[in-house]
Amino acid sequence: MIPKIISVDDHVVEPPTLWVDRLPKRYADRGPRVERVKGTMTGSFTGRPGAQHLVAGGDNDQWGDQWVYEDVKSPLIAGLASIGPIHDLPAHSPITYDQMQPGCFTQADRLADMDANHTEAQFCFPTFPRFCGQTFQEADDKELALLCVQAYNDWMIDDWCGGEARGRLIPLTIIPLWDPHLAAAEIRRCADKGSKAVCFSEGPFRLGLPSIHSGAWEPFFQACDETETVINMHIGSSSTLATTSADAPLIVTVSLTAQYSQAALADWLCSGVLARHPRMKIALSEGQVGWMPYMLERLDFLWERTASFDPELTKLVPEPPSSYAAGRVYGCVFDDVAGLEQRHHLGMSQIMFETDYPHAESSFPNSREVAEKLVAAAGLDDYETWQLVRGNAIECYDLGRFGISTEYAG
Repeated sequence: MIPKIISVDDHVVEPPTLWVDRLPKRYADRGPRVERVKGTMTGSFTGRPGAQHLVAGGDNDQWGDQWVYEDVKSPLIAGLASIGPIHDLPAHSPITYDQMQPGCFTQADRLADMDANHTEAQFCFPTFPRFCGQTFQEADDKELALLCVQAYNDWMIDDWCGGEARGRLIPLTIIPLWDPHLAAAEIRRCADKGSKAVCFSEGPFRLGLPSIHSGAWEPFFQACDETETVINMHIGSSSTLATTSADAPLIVTVSLTAQYSQAALADWLCSGVLARHPRMKIALSEGQVGWMPYMLERLDFLWERTASFDPELTKLVPEPPSSYAAGRVYGCVFDDVAGLEQRHHLGMSQIMFETDYPHAESSFPNSREVAEKLVAAAGLDDYETWQLVRGNAIECYDLGRFGISTEYAG
């Protein structure tokens, strides 16, 4: 039997009036807002808002809802909500809110979908702000951008995760990426409101920001350590897509999405951040885990020989890199049999489960059946199954504070 699932990686499509309702009225025509457009998709998919948008006047124009903010026009596409009525649409087809499964953006409907999918609780990454708030980091007006970040976080904590959803939809906030001191202040503000999970980039350097080796992020790291806020890095949060060539099919890019999770793991274990901040935890969302045992082995091998090429490293990282993983570095899976078969090398306590609602790879509405097949193929026992689908998430995010039982029922 599969216990009720706690999913650590799902997504919310923001309601169309989120920022209109929450920003000061003077920003009504400047903040993020939705316009319905009949047009044809133009541009090429790069993962960045504005690379594709709807342009009217074509022979095959379709209705679509499009986010507008500064010079960004970002249409909703089927791949962002690829469940229910639009499951069979091509991923880059423009869509409207009317076409979407209501649970993509409405709390009551999301809770109903969770019930139907054997899911007790879940964490939701943003859509229009992107996986860690890059949309606001790229904005010109940083005063407005900060207000947008705060408005999103207040909505996430108070509205999306409040009321009937408390303890089922778990707050996951964003930060003003452009200023580590503002980011630290936002971490503390959100922690005071009950949020202990934040989105961050798997590769901030690729966003034009300081790397985690630079020391610039220390105010943010210190705030996360003090408030015991878990740092979550979703694949694609570096706004970079791995591929082999310009003419490679999309399946090549999709198959390589874990590459930046691998880079993030190497960065974090060799930066000294975890050594300096002993209560800090990180989660590599949607990165799978099959590669992690090798990476830990490889980093330890190099660390033991570091005197020959990087003698300063042991001052930053006084213990073997893998020693910082237990209880602090979590991988997230939805279909990784090979990774679960290697669980003893990584530590079963470091692997969490996700349903990825409502994206194209989501197991909704069959997540229980998917989990059953996954644990059977990997040979997990009952306790390991409980760890995977809920126990490790409860421990990582301190979910007992919501009244969720921390005990294994057996």
